[in-house]
Amino acid sequence: MRFPAQALSSAHSKLSHPRRERVTATPSPTVHPVDEVPAAQNLLVFGLQHVMSMYAGIVAVPLILAGALGLDATTAARIVSASFFMCGLATLVQTLGVGPFGAKLPIVQGTTFAAVGTMILVGKEFGLPGIYGAVIAGGLFTILLAPYFSRLLRFFPPVVSGTVITMIGISLLPVAFNWAGGGVGNPNFGSPGNLGLAAITLLIVLLISRFGRGYLGRIAVLLGLVIGSVIAALFGQVNGAPISSAAWVGFTPPLAFGAPTWHLVPILSMLLVMLVVMVETTADLLAIGEITGKKVGPREVAAGLRADGLSTAVGGLFNSFPFTAFAQNVGLVRFTGIKSRFVVAAAGVILLLMGFFPKLSALVASIPLPVLGGAGLVLFASVAVSGIQTLAKVDLSDTRNLTVVSVSLALGLIPSTVPGLYAHLPAQAQLFLGSGITAASLCAILLNILFNIVGSDRPRPSATATVAEHAPEPGDLAEH
Repeated sequence: MRFPAQALSSAHSKLSHPRRERVTATPSPTVHPVDEVPAAQNLLVFGLQHVMSMYAGIVAVPLILAGALGLDATTAARIVSASFFMCGLATLVQTLGVGPFGAKLPIVQGTTFAAVGTMILVGKEFGLPGIYGAVIAGGLFTILLAPYFSRLLRFFPPVVSGTVITMIGISLLPVAFNWAGGGVGNPNFGSPGNLGLAAITLLIVLLISRFGRGYLGRIAVLLGLVIGSVIAALFGQVNGAPISSAAWVGFTPPLAFGAPTWHLVPILSMLLVMLVVMVETTADLLAIGEITGKKVGPREVAAGLRADGLSTAVGGLFNSFPFTAFAQNVGLVRFTGIKSRFVVAAAGVILLLMGFFPKLSALVASIPLPVLGGAGLVLFASVAVSGIQTLAKVDLSDTRNLTVVSVSLALGLIPSTVPGLYAHLPAQAQLFLGSGITAASLCAILLNILFNIVGSDRPRPSATATVAEHAPEPGDLAEH
């Protein structure tokens, strides 16, 4: 959900942003910012900032599923705990790499919303074992398809990648709006108290970001979340009961709800879901490449998709669900300028620990949604801005490029602006059209082929040049 003159960028940042002095290890000329290892004392704080910015996305999927399937509170809590553990493990695989698995980029892995509808239908018919059987099959399918899917990267020139990155940010903004109101379904949704809390949190983040120097400015989002939560607690908007009732130590063991079962229709449905996940993860990888100035080619995309597949397959054994790159955290990388993948790996370790210590996960989960919404506004909007920066390199005076961008964005906006438009279409069509990111991605790819490749005399960008040649230099986006 990633996303001003280059020649003067580095000098300008040093003169006009003194507070942005490095808080990470002194970089070597041969070490890319993505591969820098921050000082040990900073890893925990920067990693915690990632966790606190995205925890709501992790707990939402198991809670929605538990409610739809009528699971008891104990079962729901065990699934949430398993989700935290697997998100941490998946994030470590993606950031650090395990053999051919993992793009080694600052990507946080989380449970995807794309699978929720399918899992609810499967669960009502075959229960949790049927869901986990389909999830494992979907993960293995992704691993096998990853090297072939990554070859599609040649169809992601800047006119496509810029459109997709912009759409990621735009698609995330309604999430922040809903959080700011208190969450859809909340009887007090949109109340002055909720909106005021979101506004205060946003103001805190902006003021710290503007006037905080060095280290302080880099943790503006974390401080905004903490201070906003304290203010909410003073006004009685933080529920401490789940924290006090949560166990100190606990872990959901593998196959806690029975051995997976295998059924053809659920498996085929999950394979379609994983195709959507691969499109969205590819878009997130391209976005993080743009933000960090790191080359993202077919090899990196294939490794990232394999990590998705491995985490999804293992997650089915550990009572979790399909995984994808979390666009929320891409916005945090863009906003803070902290590009190190080891910071995100630290977030993975924290998520792992939250799977073993329920009280810790309950503490993080106590952050009120309006507080998250206030911080999310600036994070998600910054992703869209990254996409606009990429589109600035495209010749939009050419009607063909303009058509690709405008139609794709229009199609991508439909799910969030008119959510019921596709309600009468087949479930398979809703799966692809119901996600603004997926719809915009597919539309941009197809329209670019139609307008700029088929019968065109333009040279087609090579697979390796697609992102790398148009990515900003490593220092260009260090400031926000």
